[in-house]
Amino acid sequence: MTATGEGVRTYPFGPTHRLELDSKLVEICGEQPVLRVRLPFGGDGWLVTRHADVRTVLADPRFSRAAAVGDHVPRTVAVGLPRTSMLSMDPPDHSRLRRRVAHAFTVRRIESLRPRIQEIVNDLLDTMIASGEQADLTTALTWPLPITVICEVLGVPIADRERFTAWVDGLLMLSDPEQSEQAREELGDYLAGLIALRRTTPTDDLLGELASGGGDDQLTEEELVSLGISLLSAGQEATANQIGNFVYTLLTQPDLWRQLKADPSLLPGAVEELFRFIPNSATAGFTRIAKEDVELGGQTIRAGDAVVSELGMANRDPEVFERPEEIDFHRGQIPHVTFGYGIHHCLGAQLARVELRVALETLIKRLPDLRLAVPADQLSWRTERLIRGVAALPVSW
Repeated sequence: MTATGEGVRTYPFGPTHRLELDSKLVEICGEQPVLRVRLPFGGDGWLVTRHADVRTVLADPRFSRAAAVGDHVPRTVAVGLPRTSMLSMDPPDHSRLRRRVAHAFTVRRIESLRPRIQEIVNDLLDTMIASGEQADLTTALTWPLPITVICEVLGVPIADRERFTAWVDGLLMLSDPEQSEQAREELGDYLAGLIALRRTTPTDDLLGELASGGGDDQLTEEELVSLGISLLSAGQEATANQIGNFVYTLLTQPDLWRQLKADPSLLPGAVEELFRFIPNSATAGFTRIAKEDVELGGQTIRAGDAVVSELGMANRDPEVFERPEEIDFHRGQIPHVTFGYGIHHCLGAQLARVELRVALETLIKRLPDLRLAVPADQLSWRTERLIRGVAALPVSW
């Protein structure tokens, strides 16, 4: 691994503030898009911020995720992913696991879920509207929607939703590695119990399909548990926070809300533009290790060096996006990297898109006068977490 050197800047450069990019990050990396940094855990690495370079790191097989497993690896978080996680694998191991689960997340399969997602959104908003003229949207919609959807996809009892939410909440804590490990263990034990049931009593949900495979497709219990944890946590935390982040952004920039009210056909493009503009991660992404010397952005990344990518910066690269600091619902093609790129591109990307579109479309249709119930500067934010998001979003209508 890269040794600690003199003059290396400590990353992150400043604390996460709401949905804003760190101004020091923008200033420094605007001049040095491939920068040596001291990461919070494990030592030094390279921080990559330019769109083309980030896509190279994410997709080029010379940068390995499997080699980045272990406590000694430079990284941005206290607890790294286990070796059994699909996110910690390179081909062919990664290919084998992804092939087993990818069919459940095709565009066609996810589109078939749209009516059920619409039904869930309608039910949640019915309850919220019946409660009065003001509510916390995070409690009423943004958190229960994605956990309900992913539980139904996997075949996990929705009655245990509060337990899942607590486990995922603990799992993604940046500041408490012990709590994170305990949450992973408890969630893993729970999923192992469900998998054992699926082995003896097959079901037609995703967990049942995965547990019933045979021959070369048979997944071990450890792989199944790790896959279940990844799908639950990604399907819950990221989507829940982004629904809240999208609504917050639209309500604090009222012209954007008015545009969507006037022309709901803008929604698909608006969702992609908001994915581009809003940095959902609180820190740079998962570490990759260079397997050989690679020239990148005028720097030589040596074999064994750690590399992390700032997706939020890449999504505002002026070489790719005209007026990157503006939200423009008429951009057309938007090649953002919010869901990653290459073989580790997020499996649940299409599911997140559909949930966001249905949620926003329904809010605009049913609550066209939706507005924040408190001044924006009084909102509290979830901190010390992998994913950015509002802790509560009081709204009225």
